[in-house]
Amino acid sequence: MHNSHLFCNFADKLQNMKVITSIKVFLLRVWHSMFFKYTVVCIAGVLIVGFLDENSVWSHLKNRQKISELEEETARYNAIYQRDQAQIREMDKNPKTMERIARERYFMKADDEDIFVLSDDDREAKPISDNEAAQ
Repeated sequence: MHNSHLFCNFADKLQNMKVITSIKVFLLRVWHSMFFKYTVVCIAGVLIVGFLDENSVWSHLKNRQKISELEEETARYNAIYQRDQAQIREMDKNPKTMERIARERYFMKADDEDIFVLSDDDREAKPISDNEAAQ
């Protein structure tokens, strides 16, 4: 019984060695084949051109996204510019428009008027000093 057990272990080891040898032979054939060399070179090239290089496809995609964001911003600023230009033309034509803008935006008033500013802001009220109360 002892001899048969040794024979089984030896047969298993021999079988494992044949499998390892066949894998080794296969890997050596693949390593020496032209197909493998070209495959490795192509994969390395795709990685370099696609992701690692300064001018990679990834960089181009990021730059295109940034360009579209900047174009949107340019369009927004152009719209604001056109609105302001129209307002300037209107102020040149009609002095009442300038007066209306001065009153609405800058709280300017005529000498015989009082202006009351109503605000919905939740600011704290500033205490009135003695000098302001006396006036």
